Amino acid sequence: MSTTPSGATARHPRLAELALALGGFGIGTSEFVIMGLLERVAGDLQVAAADVGYAISSYALGVVVGAPLISALAARVPRRTLLIVLMLVFAVGNIASAMATSFWPFVGLRFLAGLPHGAYFGVAALVAAAAVPVEQRAQAISRVMLGLTSAIVIGAPLATWAGQWLGWQSAFLGVGVIALTTAVLIRLWVPRQPHNPNASPRRELSALVKRRVLFTLGVASIGFGGMFAVFSYVVPTLSSQAGMSEAVGPWVLAIFGIGTILGNLIGARLADKNLLKAIPRILVWCLLVQGGFFFAANHLIAGLLFVGLVGTSMALGPALQTRLMDVAGDAQTMAASMNHAAFNCANALGAWLAAVVIKGGAPWSASGLVGAVLALGGLAVFVVGRHLERREAKAAAA
Repeated sequence: MSTTPSGATARHPRLAELALALGGFGIGTSEFVIMGLLERVAGDLQVAAADVGYAISSYALGVVVGAPLISALAARVPRRTLLIVLMLVFAVGNIASAMATSFWPFVGLRFLAGLPHGAYFGVAALVAAAAVPVEQRAQAISRVMLGLTSAIVIGAPLATWAGQWLGWQSAFLGVGVIALTTAVLIRLWVPRQPHNPNASPRRELSALVKRRVLFTLGVASIGFGGMFAVFSYVVPTLSSQAGMSEAVGPWVLAIFGIGTILGNLIGARLADKNLLKAIPRILVWCLLVQGGFFFAANHLIAGLLFVGLVGTSMALGPALQTRLMDVAGDAQTMAASMNHAAFNCANALGAWLAAVVIKGGAPWSASGLVGAVLALGGLAVFVVGRHLERREAKAAAA
C-alpha cells in the first residue's frame, strides 16, 4: 500500500531525508544528554541527582501525551507545515529549559520539549516514505531514524562534553539551535504535501480502535522493552561483574550506538524484502542477544560485544513503523506518531522490570533475561495478532 500523496515527490529526496534526520538528531541528543549531566543539573538547581529523574520521566510523559494529542488536533495541517511547527515548539522547549533557574519549572519545560517528539518522528516517517517507491519505504524511514541513532553515538557525547565544560545549559541551547536549523531546512528541502480535505481528529483517533494497529503498538511497547532493560543498567552491570573501569564507560555508549545504527539499516532492508517475516525474525534475534548478555556480562570483551548486539535490536524500529503504515488506513499520522509513544512506554517498562528483578536479589546481568522475556512477549503479541488477522480474512472470504 502506498502512502504517497499526489505531488509529494521530493526534487532532492536525500536532502529532504537529511533535513528530517537532523531533527531526529536534535531530538535524540536532547533525550539522552541529560543522563550524562545529571549531577551538574542537580547541583545548579539545588536538588538531589536522583530527583533529576523526574525531568527524564517528564520528557517521556510529554512524548506519550503529545503523540496522540498533536496527531488528532493537527489532522488537517499540511505535513511540511506541521513538521516546521513541531521543530519550533521543540526549539522553544529546549532553549527555555536552558534558561530555567529552578527545578520544577525545568521539569515542566522538559515535558514541553517532549510533546513534539512522537508526532515529529511519525510525520517525518510518512513524508520520507512518500518520497520514494513503495518497495523502499522502510529504508527511507531508516535513513530518517539515522538521526536518532547517530545522536546516541555523536550528539549525546558531544553535548555532554559541552555541558561539562560550558555548563549544562549549553547542551540544551545547542539542541535549540539544531531545531531552528531543521525548521529552515525542512522549509527549503522537504516537498509540500497538500492536506487531506477528508482528514479530521475523529478519523485520526480511529487508529486507536483498529485491532491491527493496537497489536503492532503492543509489539513495540513490549518487544522493544528488552533493549531498554539492558541498556538502562549496562554500565553498572559491566562495572560490577566484569570489572570495567570508569574510563571505559563512554565507549559503552558508543558501542551501543553503533549497534543501533547497524540494526536500523539492516532491519529496514529486511522489512522492505518481506515485512511480515522480518518482524518475528527480528524479535527472535532480540531474544537471543539480550538473553546472551546475561552470560557475556561477566567478561569485559564479551560483554562489550553483546552491548553492540543488543543495540541492533533497533532493527525493529523501521519494520514496525512500516507495518503501521500498512494497517492504519486513513489514520496514518496517528498510527505513525503512536509508534514512538510506544517506544517510550517500552523504555519505561524495560527499565522498571529490570530494576524490580535486580532489587529482588538477581545479578545486574539479569536485565538480559528480562530483555529476553520481553522480546518473547512481543513475539507472542505478534503471533496472536497475525492469527486473528488470518481468521478474520477467512471469515470475510467465506
